Amino acid sequence: MKNLTCSLLTLFALATATPAVSADEEIVVYSARKEHLIKPLFDAYSKMSGVEIIYITDKAGPFLARLKAEGANTPADMLITVDAGNLWQAAEQGVLAHVDSKALNSNIPTHLRDPDNRWFGLSVRARTIVYSTERVKKRELSSYEDLADPKWKGRLCLRTSKKVYNQSLVATMIDRLGEKKTEQVVKGWVGNLAVPPFSDDTRTMKAIVAGQCDVGIVNTYYFGRLQKKDPGVKLALFWPNQKKSGVHVNVSGAGITRHAKHKAAAIKLLEWLSSAEAQKLFAGLNMEYPANPKVKPDPKVAAWGEFKGDDSNIAKAGALQRKAVMLMDRAGYR
Repeated sequence: MKNLTCSLLTLFALATATPAVSADEEIVVYSARKEHLIKPLFDAYSKMSGVEIIYITDKAGPFLARLKAEGANTPADMLITVDAGNLWQAAEQGVLAHVDSKALNSNIPTHLRDPDNRWFGLSVRARTIVYSTERVKKRELSSYEDLADPKWKGRLCLRTSKKVYNQSLVATMIDRLGEKKTEQVVKGWVGNLAVPPFSDDTRTMKAIVAGQCDVGIVNTYYFGRLQKKDPGVKLALFWPNQKKSGVHVNVSGAGITRHAKHKAAAIKLLEWLSSAEAQKLFAGLNMEYPANPKVKPDPKVAAWGEFKGDDSNIAKAGALQRKAVMLMDRAGYR
């Protein structure tokens, strides 16, 4: 009896020392953003709010299929993913809910969120031109379209068209230039390729360093990662289209799932992610730009210089994605 009493007292002490988290104090997140880029944020929010965040990571495609299959039975309250094309697909396929939030509308510019407020950009990356500082003069560069000029023949490197980042770039070009002109440009890119397209931006930049080509198109944070490993790398970023449309920008963002079980709590988390406090961490962890314009980028990112970004709504990257894929296929861009 004495042992039983001691055991019961011990269990009672543990229960009172570590109270169980109620269903209203947890949020389930599906994240296509890698763990090391979201865990510090979730840990900070949980410490501040007492809300437990349960998350799993995977790629955008499997998550979208999963949310559709789970339907009303999904445990997910929030979807975090990269690229406006993926966010647009999620919204159009009915897995994201409309969110009416003054905080989000104030923190995230109109062009960086869904027109129906089903998703919101949380960090910005520019897909811009990178060039060899040994073989290219800055004055030689001007625009994405100019990379189709014969002067770049045998000097251009690109990432594969199968990646959504390039699909979004071409989609926004279709919106801006029309299909005919965009196809001419993409055919020019293909004609100027020094080697077949690479599987990722890092390989594209390493090919430029190695002298296989002189210029390419990459996301800024890939350049940041390479520069961090090799501060003396003989590459630099160039901001194209400054006299007209501006640099193509895209986002990593999030939305509340249509069948969220903890919708109110998830909205609070999303609002916090758009706040100045969280934006510094969200963007800084991956050397991106904050989506909240009131927040300054990390000094290493700011050192790349200021630029005019395309301020047309990035939802167009998703709306025209199918046309972009078909166009790149016709142009022979693989």
